[in-house]
Amino acid sequence: ARGLYPRLTARENIAYFGELQGIKGDVLAKRIDALAQELEMQDFLERPCKGFSQGQRAKVAIARAFVGNPQNLLLDEPGNGLDVMSNRALRRYLLRQKEQGKAILLSTHIMQEVTALCDEVVVIAAGVIKAVGTPEALMRQAGKDNIEDAFVALIGSDEGIMA
Repeated sequence: ARGLYPRLTARENIAYFGELQGIKGDVLAKRIDALAQELEMQDFLERPCKGFSQGQRAKVAIARAFVGNPQNLLLDEPGNGLDVMSNRALRRYLLRQKEQGKAILLSTHIMQEVTALCDEVVVIAAGVIKAVGTPEALMRQAGKDNIEDAFVALIGSDEGIMA
C-alpha cells in the first residue's frame, strides 16, 4: 500500500511527512499544492487514501518523498502502477528536478524511462555490472537501435535471463 495511512487524506499523508522534515505552515501547504498540480493529484488530494487505486497511492507516495525538496533522489520503479498519463506527468516532474541540478538515481526495468530520463545507465544482471554508459553509447556498444534490445544483448541472453 506504499506505506500510506488509509484514514488520512492524500494531503494529510504528505503533510505528515513534510512536518517530520521540519516543514510547516504556508511553506508546507504551497509545496503540497505544487506537487498536487505537477503530479495531477488535485481530484483526490482531499480524499482519504483508503480505496485509492494503485496509481493514486503511487502518486501520494511520490509526493510524500518529494515534499522535503531533496537534493538527491533515489527512486525504485517510481512509475510502477501509474497509468500512461500519470507516468508522463512523473517523467516531466523528474526532468524538471534534473534541470534544477538534482541528482536522481533511478532503478527501473522500463526502458522508456531509461531513454527519457537517464544521462548514464548501469546495466546489472545477476548482481554483476555488464555495461555502463549513456543510452546511446549502450545501443552502439550492443549494435542495437533501441535500448531494450541493447539491454538484452548486453546481459548476454535473448530471453533476458542469464544462462
